[in-house]
Amino acid sequence: MHKTIQVATIILAGGQGTRLHPLTLRHSKPAVSYGGRYRLIDIPISNSINSDFRQIFVIAQYLSGELQHHISQTYHFDPFNPGSVDVLTPQEDERGEKKWFSGTADAVRKNLPTLLKSTADYFLILSGDQLYNINFQSMVAFAQEKQAELTIASIPVHAKEACRMGLLKIDGDSHVLDFFEKPNNPEILERFRLEPHFFEKWQIKQLPEPYYLGSMGIYVFQREALVSLLHRDERQDFGFHLIDTAVKRGKTSAFVYHGYWEDIGTVASYFEANLMLTKPSRGLNTYDEKNPIYTRPTFLPGPRIQSTLIKDSIICEGSIIEAEEITHCIIGLRSHIKKGTILRDTVMMGNHFYMPPAQGEAAQISDFWIGENCRIEKAIIDEHVRIGNHAQLLNLEKRERYDGEGVFIRDGIIIVTAGTVLPDHFTL
Repeated sequence: MHKTIQVATIILAGGQGTRLHPLTLRHSKPAVSYGGRYRLIDIPISNSINSDFRQIFVIAQYLSGELQHHISQTYHFDPFNPGSVDVLTPQEDERGEKKWFSGTADAVRKNLPTLLKSTADYFLILSGDQLYNINFQSMVAFAQEKQAELTIASIPVHAKEACRMGLLKIDGDSHVLDFFEKPNNPEILERFRLEPHFFEKWQIKQLPEPYYLGSMGIYVFQREALVSLLHRDERQDFGFHLIDTAVKRGKTSAFVYHGYWEDIGTVASYFEANLMLTKPSRGLNTYDEKNPIYTRPTFLPGPRIQSTLIKDSIICEGSIIEAEEITHCIIGLRSHIKKGTILRDTVMMGNHFYMPPAQGEAAQISDFWIGENCRIEKAIIDEHVRIGNHAQLLNLEKRERYDGEGVFIRDGIIIVTAGTVLPDHFTL
């Protein structure tokens, strides 16, 4: 009789997300809204559950309160469908010192006493801010077949993306021969350039520009191999430090994936990944009933829409739409857009409630809405925002970057941060 392989999932969700600033002023990156109704953390958790890996550890640090609340309100198991999602945060040791995490590997290392209480034979390590639809059963089966101590999920990428990823060089049997994190030297890039036979082997359409095999930051470790590596190499980060050490041992394989995958590293990538949901057959698949993306249930009514022209958009539950036009937009939960307003190419995150509680970040706002006769284009509107009548958010000066009071521009995209109130006739 074959032993059933046990897999536990570790989701790294503790980074400050500086490249996603100012969206991370009030949220940890994995707690940022996505698609109008999800949180970024819902994607790795859902993929793990859909793969039937239901023992999940989320390691958090920066602004973890909102993330913990969302997880506790969303993921519930029972004796007939057992599982758990445990959030691990820095703890105070016996000397009264906080054991802060200084990198991805350090975060796992400092939580080993808890993680090793699991009976898992393999640990699946994921990031808390990536988008994909993957059944990880096939990746674990591949790791078993190759008898690999470490299996790295990888994807073909072009030169622009290669410089911000770890690159892999593999042989014909998918064993990893070489690894380099975020190369910027042309000679190193040339060393990792994929040959035409790679695309033939994996039946991937080759494009004319140079392509490379990039690490997706998704790892499957044999239990003993992970513990040994963390003790043998005491440095802080998987990508910059420990993966290279593991590759040099010669027992690392690459699992090649060629579906949709996006790392939410910048405001531009976040903006594009959201709006991609408005197009059929592009971006993350959220319409697969057999592999749903789970999130907190809301029990809201359907959106109420009055005399509005809507094109290529997603309007989430509980919204009240009186606008003149909404084109190529994501409109989040409980959004209220008033008469005469035009929104184009905009991500509106929505709200946790219609009316704010007596205390908290939105206590001074009596209601959340976009006012009458506004014009907003290429923007991200965070939660609990009120925008006055006749406001113009158009980036009239075509700036790439701007810092204001509650209003920013990054990558040419206007961002209104959580809890901001903009007066009537505000113009940017």
